[in-house]
Amino acid sequence: MTFRQLAYRNVLRNLRSYAAFFLASVVSVMVFFVYSMFIFHPLFEEEGLGTMAVRGMLIAEVVLYIFTLFFLFYSMSAFLQARSKEFGVLVHLGMTKRQLSKMIFFEMMILGTISTVAGIAFGFAFSKFFFMIGREIMELESLPLYLSWEPFLLTIGAFASLFIIISFISVGFIRTKRVLNLLQGYWKIDEVGKSSFVLSAAGIVFLVIAYTLAALVDDDTVYTMAFIIPPLATIGTYLFFTHSIHMLLNLYKKNKSVFWHKTRLVSIADASVKLKDSAQMFFIVTIVSTIAFLTVGTLASFTSYTGDFRESNPLSLIYISFEDNPQEEEHIQMLAGQLEQKGLAYDIAQLTIKRQTSAASGNEVDILQASQFNRLASTLGYENVNPAEGEGIFVPYSQESLAALNETVTETVLLESGVPLFISTAYPHILFPNHTLNANSIIVNDQDFEKIDEPLLGYTEDQSSFTYYAFHVPDWTATLGVGNSLSDQMAEAFETGEFEQISYYFENPGEDYRWFKSSFALMLFIGVMVALVFLLAAGSFIYFKLYTGLERDRKQYALLVRLGMTEKELLRVVNRQLVPQFFLPWTIALLHSSFAFISLQVVWDEFAELSILGEMAIVLAGFTIVQLLYFYLIRWRYIAHLQAP
Repeated sequence: MTFRQLAYRNVLRNLRSYAAFFLASVVSVMVFFVYSMFIFHPLFEEEGLGTMAVRGMLIAEVVLYIFTLFFLFYSMSAFLQARSKEFGVLVHLGMTKRQLSKMIFFEMMILGTISTVAGIAFGFAFSKFFFMIGREIMELESLPLYLSWEPFLLTIGAFASLFIIISFISVGFIRTKRVLNLLQGYWKIDEVGKSSFVLSAAGIVFLVIAYTLAALVDDDTVYTMAFIIPPLATIGTYLFFTHSIHMLLNLYKKNKSVFWHKTRLVSIADASVKLKDSAQMFFIVTIVSTIAFLTVGTLASFTSYTGDFRESNPLSLIYISFEDNPQEEEHIQMLAGQLEQKGLAYDIAQLTIKRQTSAASGNEVDILQASQFNRLASTLGYENVNPAEGEGIFVPYSQESLAALNETVTETVLLESGVPLFISTAYPHILFPNHTLNANSIIVNDQDFEKIDEPLLGYTEDQSSFTYYAFHVPDWTATLGVGNSLSDQMAEAFETGEFEQISYYFENPGEDYRWFKSSFALMLFIGVMVALVFLLAAGSFIYFKLYTGLERDRKQYALLVRLGMTEKELLRVVNRQLVPQFFLPWTIALLHSSFAFISLQVVWDEFAELSILGEMAIVLAGFTIVQLLYFYLIRWRYIAHLQAP
C-alpha cells in the first residue's frame, strides 16, 4: 500500500467524522463560487448598481476566504488532536515524522480537492436559482446564466492555495509532539485547573462596563464608544470563558444541598472539565456568532429605512427653479412629456416660496402661501389649511420635528417686510423632504403672503424667492429614468464644483427608492450568505470539540451504565453537558448583539428617526430557531455515537 492509498483509505475510514468539516467546506466553496459568478457576469460591467454588487461581493469573498482559512485551521487541528493515538501508533511502528507529515498532507489535499469540486458543482447547479434571486433584488430585466472560465479559475486557485496553507500548518502541530504525548491521546487530564479571582472578576466587570456603555450611548458619544466597547467586550468575553465561568461553577459546587443531588453531581462535574478545556472554543464561537448576528441585523435594519423612505418623501418628483433659470419651462415640459410617454398619471403643484428673517430666532424662514399649499395638499389627499390674517402654521420636515413643533408657540415678525405672525400649530403631515425647504418653514394667509414685498436682507428680489414644482405620481416607483438628463447635469456639477450652469434642483424619489431598496436587499443577500457560513462554522466548532472527546465520553457512558444509571438519567446527564456547550456562547452572543443594536438604534435615530426593534427581534429569533434545530441534530448524532457498540 502506497502513501497515497493509505491517505485515501484514512479519509474513507474517517468520512463520518469529517462530515461536518466537509459540509462547511463545501458550503464555503459554493458561496465563494456563486459570488464569483456574480462578479464576472457580463451585465455587471456596466456602471451603477452592478458596480456596487461587484464591490459588495468582492468584499464578501475576501471576508469569506479569510474566515474559511481560520475555520479550516481550527477544525483540522481538532481532528488531528482526536487522532493523536493513531499517529502515535504509526510513529511507534516506525513511521518517520516526515512520512507522517506527508500522509497528513495527502489527506488534506484529498479532502480539499473533493470539497472544492463538490462546492463548485453545487454552486454552478444552483447559480441559476441565485441569479433569479439577484434579478428580483436588483430589479433587472434579465440576469441569464452564463459559462466562463474565470469563476472556476478564481475559486479553484483560491481554495487550492487555502488547503495547501492549512496542510502545511496542520503538519507543524504533529511535528512538535513526542511519541509519548501522541499515545496519551487528547484527553490525558481530567482536572479543572485553578482560576484567578482577579481575572474572573475582571471578565465580569469588563462585560458589565461594555453593556452599560452601550446602553447609555448617545448621539455625542456613539462614534467614540465604537472604538471603546468592542475591545472591552472582547477581552471580557475571553476572561469570562477562561476564568469567570469556573469561579461561578466553584461557587455553585459549594452549595452541596444543590450540587449533590441525583445526577447533578456527575453532569456538573464533567461539564466543569469540558468548559475549562473548551474555553477558547467558546470564545471563538461567541465572537463568530456575534459577527454573524451583527452583519445580518445591521443589513436588515436598512430595510426599515426603505419602509420609512416613502413617509419622508411623499412627492414623486421635485423640481426647484432658482433665479436666472431660463430653462425652467423647458424642463417642466420635458418632465411632463416623459411621464406621459411612460403612460403615468400625474399632477403638478406649483408653489412660490419667499424668504424672510424671523425676529424671534434671527434665522431665515421659508414662507408658503396657503392657497398654493392647499393645491398640493389636495393633490396628495391631505386636508387643507386656513390660517387667519396674522397667523402662521409650521411646516414639519420629520415626525420628530412635528412632535416638537406641536408643543411650540411663537410670536414673531418677518423683519424685512414687517409682517407680524403668531404661530401655535403645525401641519399634521409631512409634505416636503427636509433638504428641499428650510427647517424653519411657515404657511401664511394669502393676504399676509402678498404683504411680503421686501427681499431678504443682503439679497435681490429674485434671490429671495424660488419656485417649487411638486409632482404627484400615484405609481411613483415607475418613474425610473424620468429626468435622468437633469440628474446627470447635477451630478457633474457636484463632482466638478461648477454650479454656474445649474440654476435648479431636481430629485426623483421613486428612482432613489428603487436604488435604495435594491441596494439594501442586495447587501442583505450577501450578508445572509456569509452569515450562513459563519453560523455553520460556529456549530461545527462545537461538533469538532465533541468529537475529540468522544472516546472518553463513550467510556464514561459505559461506566455509568454498569453502575446502574438508567437511560433516562443518562439522557439528563448528556443534556446538562451539551446545553452549556451550545447555548452558553450563544447566550453571550445574543447579549453582545442586543446591546450593540441599542447603539445602532442611536445611529439610526440620528440619520432617519426610525425603529429597528422589529428587524432585530426577527433576526435574533430566526438565529435562535436555527441554533435549536442544530442542537437537536447534533444531540441526536452524539447520543447515537455514545450508544454505539
